[in-house]
Amino acid sequence: MRVLLAEDDDGVAGALTEALYDNGHLPTRVRRGEDVLARHRQADLLLLDLGLPDLDGLEVLRKLRAVSALPVVVLTARGDERSVVRGLRLGADDYLVKPVRLAELLARIVAVTRRATASPAPVPRTVRAGDVEVNLEARRVLVGGAEVRLTTKEFEVLAALAARAGTAVSRQQLLDEVWGDAFLAVSRSLDVHLTQVRAKLGRPEVLTTIRGFGYRFGD
Repeated sequence: MRVLLAEDDDGVAGALTEALYDNGHLPTRVRRGEDVLARHRQADLLLLDLGLPDLDGLEVLRKLRAVSALPVVVLTARGDERSVVRGLRLGADDYLVKPVRLAELLARIVAVTRRATASPAPVPRTVRAGDVEVNLEARRVLVGGAEVRLTTKEFEVLAALAARAGTAVSRQQLLDEVWGDAFLAVSRSLDVHLTQVRAKLGRPEVLTTIRGFGYRFGD
């Protein structure tokens, strides 16, 4: 498993990295919250310390949850009830207070990952809304039976929405999935590509704008 370890203490990070590696995981250590937000797509699980030098770990968790369901285990010295409750409410899958026994930490990692990967919802190969048909595998779009040519980025934006048909998808999720980083990507790029997709499809009712949040494909 690829584990992203966000820890600014070199001693703690070294011990955790060694333990993870010895137990068959592939750890990558980062020191800053911004590094977590930039590299989370390369990991299967995040071990998150809350005392990071640039961003509070709870703020990192909040921003991460706006774009990703990556399993997160908080590992921190903050053991007060308020921090624990906030961490879990913001979307942490587990919360451990230092010092923690390595055997327990490893067991919690396995448990969190098992829950996250259990019975994933299947994504259909072809999604339809009205007479618009999006084939996610073949990367083809048909409108009224006629093929519509989209650029690579235009298709990726449409596919990200079609794969969650009927569900509201935030702008941050789209930027993160299509451009790779919701916090570095230029938001204007998304607007331009969505405008182009809508014009090519000629079906404005298929792509709904949800003011202040994002977009939805179909009903």
